[in-house]
Amino acid sequence: MLDFLPEPMRDPTVVAIPFFVTMLLLEIFAAWKLERVDETDERPAKGAYEFADARSSITMGLISIGTSAFWKFLALFGYSALFAYVAPWQLPENAWYTWVIGFVALDFLFYWEHRIAHRVRLVWATHQAHHSSEYFNFATALRQKWNNSMSMIMWAPLPLLGVPPAVVFAVYSLNLVYQFWIHTERVGTMWRPIEFVMNTPSHHRVHHGSDAEYLDRNYGGTFIVWDRLFGSFQPEVSRPRYGLTKPVGTYNIWKLQTHEYVAMGRDVRSAPTLRAKLGYVFGPPGWTPAPAATTTDVRPQHS
Repeated sequence: MLDFLPEPMRDPTVVAIPFFVTMLLLEIFAAWKLERVDETDERPAKGAYEFADARSSITMGLISIGTSAFWKFLALFGYSALFAYVAPWQLPENAWYTWVIGFVALDFLFYWEHRIAHRVRLVWATHQAHHSSEYFNFATALRQKWNNSMSMIMWAPLPLLGVPPAVVFAVYSLNLVYQFWIHTERVGTMWRPIEFVMNTPSHHRVHHGSDAEYLDRNYGGTFIVWDRLFGSFQPEVSRPRYGLTKPVGTYNIWKLQTHEYVAMGRDVRSAPTLRAKLGYVFGPPGWTPAPAATTTDVRPQHS
């Protein structure tokens, strides 16, 4: 099926497309049969779909298959060089432990890449489109970024430490396949040991919430233990309000992907100092320069 691609770039997410489509159709059917609208709540109904929103998400996901292949193609050269000439050892591609090491190590790096994406505006600009939907469903899972450059940088320690590039790309895709099913409101909480170790729909609903108590929480991909270890875990205590704190207000996929770059460029151009310009690029989303301190004219007292 994927024979036309170089072997290291053959993507499990492409193979999983029939699974994605099946789950989408099942959830849409559930939304149609089970949707209950609370007229006192201005938010979309629980588990609801909106055609224009879902269309934007699915289109962004389809385009991301091509953009992801482009970034992987570029990274393949660097990864191959690190693996062949720099790595102190080379793990065998066909050994089960190589895949376990690669999967767990990549998920650890995913946690930190994801955390950086929420705390550095330049990287947030690549990621924010995934958070732009005010709906939380399987279509939202497909609302993927088109700029994977930060991900490719973050995975570089893996080939450097002897994980074959083909394994790096494969476990990255498997990580994304896992994350598809946690984008739903149709699953509540699960068995407590699973909730403790694994990322689940309950944990990921928190991550997509724009409520103050939910912002910048639950960065894990497959495992939630990283959040528990590094102080970013937040349990779900109420239904989140999904989307960005400042909604974009469009279904145009190009604007959804690029509006933060435009806003960042506007802020940088208007910033009065180099420090402010750097802050708008490398500071957290929403960063603004501290207001200039005011001084009071204190005159000497005379006796």
